[in-house]
Amino acid sequence: MEFITELLADGYTWYTFSFLIFAAIIIKVASPIITKALDSRIEDIKRELEESENLRVEAQEMLAQYQRKHRDAVQESEKIIKTARENSEQFKAQAEADLDEIMKRREQQLENRLQRMEQNAISEIQAYAADLAMNAATQIIIDKLDKKANSKLVEQSIENVEINIH
Repeated sequence: MEFITELLADGYTWYTFSFLIFAAIIIKVASPIITKALDSRIEDIKRELEESENLRVEAQEMLAQYQRKHRDAVQESEKIIKTARENSEQFKAQAEADLDEIMKRREQQLENRLQRMEQNAISEIQAYAADLAMNAATQIIIDKLDKKANSKLVEQSIENVEINIH
């Protein structure tokens, strides 16, 4: 028992004993607060993990969606390019056909114009030749006919005109 008496008389013992009681009270009182704070922190971390997981899933979905959109855009651009090439080939072929048609029409117009010019030239030459022949015939008649024959010819012409009029 002496040991217990010495132990109770020692200040360190009381100091240790009071510290243990204080620690027990603190643990008893602070334990729910600490537990609550830790639980709250755990819940916050769980929520953040769930949110980050949701964000990761959403990001993957968005990535997949954008990859699909990119693939669709590439396919659409390839279709547009293909259509543009086909349209340009058709346009080129149509332009060549139109050009050929225009050239044929122009050739035909030129040929027609040349024919008209040739016919006009022939007509002018014939008219000129007729005028020359008429002038030459008139000159020959004037040179060959005397006044008496000329008067007789004029009278016959007047009679022919009178007969044709009636």
